[in-house]
Amino acid sequence: MKPATAPPAGVPFFTQAKSFDARWPEIARHLHDVFDRGKFSHGRKVEELEQAIAGYTGARFAVAVNNGTDALTLLLRAAGIGPGDEVVVPAFTFVASASSVALARARPTFADIDPDTYGIDPASAEAAITPRTAGIMPVHLFTQMCDMEGVLQVAARHGITVLEDSAEAIGMRWDGRHAGLLGAGGVLSFFPTKTLGAIGDAGMIITDDPGIADRAGTLRHHGRIGRTIDHIAGISNLSGASGTNSKMDDLQAAVLLAKLPHLDDDIATRARLAEAYTARLTGVPGVRKTPRVVTRPVPTDSVFYVYLIEVDRRDDLVAHLTARGIGTEVYYPIPLHTQPVFAELGYRQGRFPHAEAACRHAVGLPFHPDLSIDDVDRVCDAVREFYTGSAA
Repeated sequence: MKPATAPPAGVPFFTQAKSFDARWPEIARHLHDVFDRGKFSHGRKVEELEQAIAGYTGARFAVAVNNGTDALTLLLRAAGIGPGDEVVVPAFTFVASASSVALARARPTFADIDPDTYGIDPASAEAAITPRTAGIMPVHLFTQMCDMEGVLQVAARHGITVLEDSAEAIGMRWDGRHAGLLGAGGVLSFFPTKTLGAIGDAGMIITDDPGIADRAGTLRHHGRIGRTIDHIAGISNLSGASGTNSKMDDLQAAVLLAKLPHLDDDIATRARLAEAYTARLTGVPGVRKTPRVVTRPVPTDSVFYVYLIEVDRRDDLVAHLTARGIGTEVYYPIPLHTQPVFAELGYRQGRFPHAEAACRHAVGLPFHPDLSIDDVDRVCDAVREFYTGSAA
């Protein structure tokens, strides 16, 4: 009897098992330090991480918080955004970009995207500005920064604040300035799948503005002044509410401190993997677009956080890959302006065609530093097989 053929090896969308295991001795050293000190929240490791992230990004101030959504919400509030204000947000992004505006008790308004960068289109953003507009939130997605020259020019013309959702953008720079530092401030997310990921939720506000840093530091800790429990800051001018509990755990800070020295190597690995993907997928029927880094008049540093392609019959391709054990992630299935949660804003399908097209065609392929070139080959063979009936 002929032995059964073993099923092909799967390729997870994300894993950090190998790299985490390789870095465990350093991670364990930082974790033991936390346990030896006995301070598990808002302690010494968090302070060390704030200093390290400030050093890496060049920010004057880094304020550690519990997650990326809190970072956005507290940044908005610390910048004075609140009831009666509007903030322009791209229609193609993770929901937190817009929900953070609502959590700051302001109102999101939407704009279309540049189809090459997936970042907010400055002209569309300018068209969304009203007398109530107080801010614009460019979101740096997947690989590269938005057109920050265009965004800043729009903001200057209308006297509004730029607050960057740079949650995915660690390592990205515009003319030497790190993402998040071209406007009044930005954020970083350390969700486990991020380029620099923790083992749970964690986030950071980065800014060069001492007032924003001070207010954000107060807001993250119930409005406390310093670390005492008997002096609660009066911040009714910052959206009519006191602070919240958004302190980063020292265990997350410990893991991030151990991984940060390897970040630039991980970024270089991601660039090589992206190059391999693009070489194998270029010219495949049904693959509409592979990532293209836009050339700017100023030097920019791109970072491949997600390898995103646009394809025909996206959902059928996802089912095909899933059946072969290959993980994918759809970014994003529904544009924000047509999400039920924002229905009261009155937007309709067709308003933002580039965002809507991306939602129909975009899909992220497996992408992380543990990925091998053999894995890339398996994924690309499966994509080609779907569209042509043959893997080669």
